[in-house]
Amino acid sequence: MNMNYGSMGPGAMVRCRQCSSSITAMPGARAVQCMQCSCVTRVSGRGRQQHGYGQGYGNGGGMLMPPMRPTPAFGGGRGKKRAVLIGIKYTNRRSCELRGPINDVKCMRYLLTERFGFPNDCVLILTDEERNPCRQPTKDNIRMAMHWLVQGCSYGDSLVFQFSGLGAQVPDDDGDELDGMDEALCPVDSFQQGPILDDEINEAIVRPLVHGVKLHAIVDACHSATVLVLTYMNMF
Repeated sequence: MNMNYGSMGPGAMVRCRQCSSSITAMPGARAVQCMQCSCVTRVSGRGRQQHGYGQGYGNGGGMLMPPMRPTPAFGGGRGKKRAVLIGIKYTNRRSCELRGPINDVKCMRYLLTERFGFPNDCVLILTDEERNPCRQPTKDNIRMAMHWLVQGCSYGDSLVFQFSGLGAQVPDDDGDELDGMDEALCPVDSFQQGPILDDEINEAIVRPLVHGVKLHAIVDACHSATVLVLTYMNMF
């Protein structure tokens, strides 16, 4: 599945942080997936600003390169159906190790690819059993994966976000929580880097959605009922 750049203009060129392959980022993209090794690399804010694509996100993890002929940035992974599946056992923390998350991801991948027609290269999996550092569910990798999931979404797209792991609550610092606590998801390195707060998750995968895009979020974690900070909710 080749990407059609049409009249979008030239994209920023970045180096894959895993294999150093050249990747062309779509206008406005915050993260791109390498077609060679499937690693997700952040597009620096400087690169997007240089091409007039708005403000950057973080300090960036990709090396800017001179403009080249565009190549598919996602290796076929820019389809109408896209998924990010995250499962964390926390084997580095024996006191809170979980048994089921990896199996959850495997079952979800089978369901999406075999039953619902999701292309394999449109399903990004992050687990702490992966040896590839780009596929580890670290805070940075999860952030990039969330941006990859929704960027460039358009009418009719079907997106899936799955997280199976630990959830937490932390004191709210902006006054938007009635109970004074923010909900959060815990990456594999959360004990060092901290959790990902519900406000950030909402900004990453809810706010960018355009009319006609469907997002299914399956979150198996403590305190996860409001982790997407949705305006309307049904409590069962």
